[in-house]
Amino acid sequence: MNRTLDLGTAVWRKSSYSDGGGTNCLEVTDEIPGIVPVRDSKAPDRRPLLFSTRAWSAFVEVVAAD
Repeated sequence: MNRTLDLGTAVWRKSSYSDGGGTNCLEVTDEIPGIVPVRDSKAPDRRPLLFSTRAWSAFVEVVAAD
């Protein structure tokens, strides 16, 4: 089955570690069970990268430990 993910009404949030100037920000939305869409805040109309919640959690854990 081929499904299209509609993120048109998604609420995106920026990292609390972003620089605040809008130049170095990733945005995520956690409204979709099992998937974490991630986009560049400078290009919100581009297709986001999609990660499983498990992969995203592992990534965040490694980054936070650094």
